[in-house]
Amino acid sequence: NFLVTDPADIARTIAEAFHIASTGRPGPVLVDISKDALQAETDFSWPPTMQLPGYRPVTKPHSKQIREAAKLIAEARRPVLYVGGGVHKARASAELLRLAELTGIPVVTTLMARGTFPDSHPQHMGMPGMHGSVSAVGALQKSDLIIALGARFDERVTGELSSFAPHAKVVHADVDPAEISKNRHADVPIVGDCKEVLAELVAVLSGWGPQADRAEWWRVLRGYRETYPLGYEGFEDGSLAPQYVMERLSAIAGPEAVYTAGVGQHQMWAAQFIAHDRPGTFITSGGAGTMGFAVPAAMGAKMGRPDAVVWAVDGDGCFQMTNQELATCALEGVPIKVAVINNGNLGMVRQWQTLLYGERYSATSLQAARRIPDFVKLADAYGCVGLRCERPEDVDATIRRAMEIDDVPVVVDFVVHENAMVWPMVPAGTSNDDIRYARDMAPTWDTTE
Repeated sequence: NFLVTDPADIARTIAEAFHIASTGRPGPVLVDISKDALQAETDFSWPPTMQLPGYRPVTKPHSKQIREAAKLIAEARRPVLYVGGGVHKARASAELLRLAELTGIPVVTTLMARGTFPDSHPQHMGMPGMHGSVSAVGALQKSDLIIALGARFDERVTGELSSFAPHAKVVHADVDPAEISKNRHADVPIVGDCKEVLAELVAVLSGWGPQADRAEWWRVLRGYRETYPLGYEGFEDGSLAPQYVMERLSAIAGPEAVYTAGVGQHQMWAAQFIAHDRPGTFITSGGAGTMGFAVPAAMGAKMGRPDAVVWAVDGDGCFQMTNQELATCALEGVPIKVAVINNGNLGMVRQWQTLLYGERYSATSLQAARRIPDFVKLADAYGCVGLRCERPEDVDATIRRAMEIDDVPVVVDFVVHENAMVWPMVPAGTSNDDIRYARDMAPTWDTTE
């Protein structure tokens, strides 16, 4: 956070802001420039000399900690690579793939790391956490070593912290030392950039020799993956299932497209049922959980990658937070595509009211006698193309029609069943051991040690 009152400081401060925003643990920087400074004249020179004496993020890991981590990895019989958004921020996908294939260790990718390790890779167990896959949650819970890379052990991943991965030692690597041992004690803490950490782990482990036998571990994990795959049920009345929309969007737009998501049920369906095989192609708000994130994020992604197809996956509640940015897209020529998953409700809140509050619904319905607003008319009012799809048999044609339009923004109103839910689910404050893969249906864990 900078306050600039002297016009001579503007250039230097902007340079410092970009440096801080893009190094260490990347994040936003506010530069507040007073009005009199903005209106004044000054001499401009570039590049300026930055003045950040206290800002020296550590990127190179300590070699002793790398060796300690390598020793635990080589000895572990049930290890898991717990991959967070920091690996993507470090642009370390290639190094992660090398480490995973070198060691044969299963990988789980958090919401912020989707695509950092390919979903299609046989070592990928899925996304962990509250709405993660049974195989990913089970892998963490039953592990004897967690190698946490650019992850923060947040409560959406751990569930009840005291019961999280009770038999696991922890190697925790992060560029931000404040995250290490904040929520879970790290047996081997490593402060450093994940790209450098992974590269050094690969270098050390390449010459390490035989590792522990993990055949039984993989037998257990394959059992989880085959017995409890991600799935969903259709609706007898022929209503559209949102998961089916995500599957078809993924198949038609493909892994080369960029997908952004808001916050809520649609966010989880986008994380679960779109195949994420490339780093940086799934952008969502997983920190503050900001409703309305999808449309402006898509706008930024399309400006940054104008040749890419960019889909914003939004809910009918989320979309109404920032749909006015369609005006910006139309005026500035930013032809994003928006898939509104329209269940006529604030879906995630309604899901909790259904499951945890005895179906006592309050302030979640966005429909009365008719759906309000009409998103097709809204799109037209903003100079965009509006489409609507209400039947499974029309999904492919609707998506293909949207894909053909590349000169103006497109909004597709996918009208889905209001009772569609996100599964699996770990209710807030409970143990990951209590995960449900459908209503009142829990996995039977393999207890073999």
